[in-house]
Amino acid sequence: MKKFDFDILINRKGTDSLKWGLYKSNDITPHWVADMDFRSPPAIIDALHQRVEHGIFGYSLPPVELKEVIIKRMDELYGWKIEHDWIVWLPGLVTGLNAACRAIGEKNDDVLTTVPIYPPFLSAPKNSGKNLVTIPMTDNGIYWEIDFDRLEKAISLKTKLFLLCNPHNPVGRVFKKEELTKLAEICDRHGIFICSDEIHCELVLDKDLKHIPTATLDNEIAHRTITLMAPSKTFNIPGIGASFAIISNRKIRKSFKQVIDGIVPHVSFFGFTSMLSAFRDCEDWHIELLEYLRKNRDIIENALKNFPGVSMHHVEATYLSWINTLNSGIKDPASFFEEAGVGLFDGKFFKGPGYVRMNFACPKSMLEESLEKMRLALENRL
Repeated sequence: MKKFDFDILINRKGTDSLKWGLYKSNDITPHWVADMDFRSPPAIIDALHQRVEHGIFGYSLPPVELKEVIIKRMDELYGWKIEHDWIVWLPGLVTGLNAACRAIGEKNDDVLTTVPIYPPFLSAPKNSGKNLVTIPMTDNGIYWEIDFDRLEKAISLKTKLFLLCNPHNPVGRVFKKEELTKLAEICDRHGIFICSDEIHCELVLDKDLKHIPTATLDNEIAHRTITLMAPSKTFNIPGIGASFAIISNRKIRKSFKQVIDGIVPHVSFFGFTSMLSAFRDCEDWHIELLEYLRKNRDIIENALKNFPGVSMHHVEATYLSWINTLNSGIKDPASFFEEAGVGLFDGKFFKGPGYVRMNFACPKSMLEESLEKMRLALENRL
C-alpha cells in the first residue's frame, strides 16, 4: 500500500520559484530546471518545523549523527568505507565544482570534460582561471558513451583535472564499471585528477543497474578523486543548500578547503537538518519516488516514439530526458516548444544544440498534458 501521493498538483506560481518564475505567461508549463514538482518528504518537513518552532536561528554546527549516517550510507549502498575527515561540507554542488577547479593545478592549466554536460561544468574552469577543453560524447545509436580516443588526444602536459558527471546529466547514463575503469586508467597514466559529480547517484531508475562511485575503483583512483554528493536532487531540497565532498587525499582536501575558506558560506542549520532527515528517515518515500519516476520515464519514452522527427534514448538514471530534435527541421526547438506551452532547457547551454532537456519529475497528469502539447505542435507544423 502506497503511503505517498505524487499525483497531487501543487501550485508553485507566486512562490518565488526559479522553475516557475522564469515564464511570465501562465500558459507555459516549465520542465527545464532540475527540481521536482512533488512535496519534499514529510519527515524532512517535520524536522524543519521542529527547528523553526525552537525559534532561535543562531550559528550552527553539523549534527553529531550526520557524518555517521553518511559513512553508514556509503558502506551500505556501495561498500565504500570512508572516514570522518574525508567529508567536507558545501552549500551546493556547483560550489564543489568550482572549488575543485581552483584546488587542482595552476592558472591556465587545462580542465577536461565531456559534452553535452550540465552547464556549470562549462563555466567552473573559466571561473578559476583554467582552460576548458571539451570532448564530444559519442551517440552509438542506443546510448551516449565517452569517446576515449578523443579524450586521449585532448590530453596535454597542461591537463590536470577531469570533470565527470555520473549518473550523467543530461544524457541519463549510469556508466558501467569498465567505462569508469578505462577513464580512471587514462587519468592515472597522465597524472590527472577527477572531480566526480555524483549528485544523481540515488536516482538510478533501471533496477538492473547500480551506481559505482569513481573513488571505489581502487585506492590509487580514490587518491586522485574528489567526489561530490548531495541529498538535494533525490529528496527535492535543492533550494535549502546542503551538499558535501568526499576527499581521501589529505593534500587535495587541504587545498580544497583553503580555496573555499572565508568565501564560501557554511551550510545552514536548515541544510544540516534536512540532510540528516533525508538520509536517515526518508527511505520509504525514496522507494516510492523511484517507482513513480520509472513510470513517468516510460510515459515520455513511449510518447516520443510517435513524435515526428524527435527521439530520445532510454533514461537509465535521473529524472531528465535528453530529446533529439535534429531530424525535425526545427531550428530553435526550445522556442518552438515554449510557444506550444512547454518550457524545456535549451541544449545549446549544454553544448548540445538541436537537443532539449525535459524534467519529468512532476505529477503524471502534468507530464501527459505537456507531451500532448508537444505532439500537437509537431503535427500541426507538417
